[in-house]
This record gives sequence, structure tokens and C-alpha cells, in this order.
Amino acid sequence: MVVQQNPIDTSHLEALLDFYSSAGVDCFMGDTPLDWYELTSKQAEQFRQTKAETAPSSVSPSAVVAERQRDTRHAQAPITPAAPAAKQSEQLAAVLPDAQIVAAARDIAASATSLEELRTCLEAFDGCNLKLTAKTLVFADGHPDARLMFVGEAPGRDEDLQGKPFVGRSGQLLDRMLDAIGMERSSTYIANVVPWRPPGNRTPTPQETEICKPFIKRQIELVNPDVLVFLGAASAKTLLGVQDGIRKMRGRWMAYPGSGKEIAAIATYHPAYLLRSPLEKRLSWRDFLAIRQSLKK
Repeated sequence: MVVQQNPIDTSHLEALLDFYSSAGVDCFMGDTPLDWYELTSKQAEQFRQTKAETAPSSVSPSAVVAERQRDTRHAQAPITPAAPAAKQSEQLAAVLPDAQIVAAARDIAASATSLEELRTCLEAFDGCNLKLTAKTLVFADGHPDARLMFVGEAPGRDEDLQGKPFVGRSGQLLDRMLDAIGMERSSTYIANVVPWRPPGNRTPTPQETEICKPFIKRQIELVNPDVLVFLGAASAKTLLGVQDGIRKMRGRWMAYPGSGKEIAAIATYHPAYLLRSPLEKRLSWRDFLAIRQSLKK
């Protein structure tokens, strides 16, 4: 008698692996759990205490970050999967996101006289802890002299892998939306408020956003577009200081203080939201028609 066995159902396992992949888990580090938040907190507190004991009574914010960057470039080393927790804590280059770091970010961003210099500054900047977990810096994509500039909130998994903003499914939708109004991606300039991917695609913290804000503001100044489009409410709230939700905000023209001129600014739905809510595409279509009309002026 031959007993026929049912094939093993692997759908649950595949769904679990897909969830881990979407959350940013792409390798297994070891069998022992590791609390990265605790290690980061301990490292930051240890750094703060050390600086408080050794630093002069008056230290400029830029000097704090510059000194930290010199220290971490020599001290930081790759973390091996089997390394003990104590050694891993010593190897972390985390910083305490305080007002001095924010002020230092403003000084460093203001010193850049070109987009290339700004990119170099960001690559050397160690004041944002997201740099520790991201694979690459996602600076920008497109034409540096574009009349139309898009700003999102933060890169995702595909963007982190390729080092360019909006290259995943949402980016492909953005390309099609541009094509619908007779424009190409290469003729625009695309960036994010936060240039490093948050772990698991989580929302950037207010501290992380505040540290990165001087760099995107300087980026907008250097591009100096005629029209600035905020993809989603987060980037508009960060750069315009508005508190309305995207439903109330979208389609309404606002003014952004640019370099020697006021830039016409508008917020619209993020392409990732449109993928989840395709019925809202009709409203985004109106926004893009208004954007095309504004560029004709």
C-alpha cells in the first residue's frame, strides 16, 4: 500500500521571509539577541560624559562634530557576528543627537558652495546615527539645474541598495506620472529630507529629521528650482512648518523661501500612498497638471 503524502505548504514560510526582507533584514548576525537601541544609548552617554570631562568650557558645535568625525574614522571597525556585546558597543560610532549636532549640521551644510561639495560633506558627516545602519547615502537623482524639484521624506530598501531616490515601485509610478505630463525624470531633480534609510523603513525620528534638515535646505538653495513639489505631508511639514494633513494640504500653492526668490511650492500624495490607494490618483493628476501649468509661466 502506497501512502500519498500531501506536499508541504511553504506559503507561510515564504510570507515570513518576505516580511523580514521588507523590514530590512537581509542577513543573520548570530544566535544571541542584541539590543541595538541599548548599545547606542550607552555609547552616546559614554561619549557625552567623556567630552564633558575633557572639553573646554566653550566649544563650537562644528568643532564637536569635526572632532567626533576624526575619532570615529580611526576607531570605527566592522562588527563581526560573533563579537561579544561589550566589544560591539565599543565599535559603534553613535552620537548623541543634541542641539550642538544640529547646529554643527547647519554650519557644515552652509559651507558647501556646490551640490558636489554638499554630497562630500554628507558622506563625511557622522552626526546622524542612521548612517550606521544604511548601506549607502541616497543623495539625489536628476538634473542639478532642473526647474522642477521633488522632495520626499526618506529612502526605502530599493533606494538604499541603488543609492538613488525613488527607484522602487513608487519611483516607477512617479516616472509614469511625469511622462503623463510630458516630462522626463532626467529633466527634474529628486531628493529626500533624510538621505539615509531608517531601519525597517520606519519613520525618521524628529531628531533625525532635524539633523538632516540643514542639508536638504541647502540642497534646495543650490538647485534653486522654479517649482518645488513635496511628495507626502512629512517633507512639507519639515520644510514649510505647516501642520495640516496631506488631504488639506495637497493642491494648494505655497511659497518656499529660495535663493534670492520665492519658490512656488505644492504638496501632493506620495507615490507609495497612491499604490495603496489608487482612487486618489485622480487628485494627484490634478496636482501634476497644475505643476505643468506653473512651469509654463
